[in-house]
Amino acid sequence: MEVAIGLIFGILIGALISGAVLWVVSKLGLGLTVAGFGSAMIAGLLIGFLSNIIGAVLPGDGVIGAIVNLIVAAGVIFLCGKLLKGLTVDGFAGAAIAAVSIAVISYIIGFAVTGMV
Repeated sequence: MEVAIGLIFGILIGALISGAVLWVVSKLGLGLTVAGFGSAMIAGLLIGFLSNIIGAVLPGDGVIGAIVNLIVAAGVIFLCGKLLKGLTVDGFAGAAIAAVSIAVISYIIGFAVTGMV
């Protein structure tokens, strides 16, 4: 039960962070466009859900794990750009920029909340 609750909170937090970052990256013109904040939140929810599901089965340790997770995140963002009408991704490079942005902001938030990552 605790694992399921943790997964749900992880998905919701991931959706909020991803949605906010997608909206900011869109406003900066860095390779993707969202129709509005609502579309960014929907995209963030889907990205958070898929990233958590896929991330549960991938190795997450060290530099190799971080690189694998960034590639997977970029792939998920690229896929969401194909699936959602409110999200337009300008190729894999735009998805990679968004993935790196999400990773950096997640790291900063994690550091601010826990004091270490």
